[in-house]
Amino acid sequence: MKTKRLFILLAFVLFLTACGTEKMDGTMALVDQNNKEVSFPQEKPTLFFFITTYT
Repeated sequence: MKTKRLFILLAFVLFLTACGTEKMDGTMALVDQNNKEVSFPQEKPTLFFFITTYT
């Protein structure tokens, strides 16, 4: 049963990868806590983290 689920998961990931594009059109920008726009470079892969707090 676990191998069947693993196969389905891998097939789904492969499907999502095939549907994607190599590069995004336009720039990706987020707003930080000070309402300043932060953009990410498109030339190379970028890893970013979201840290949230609830007060």
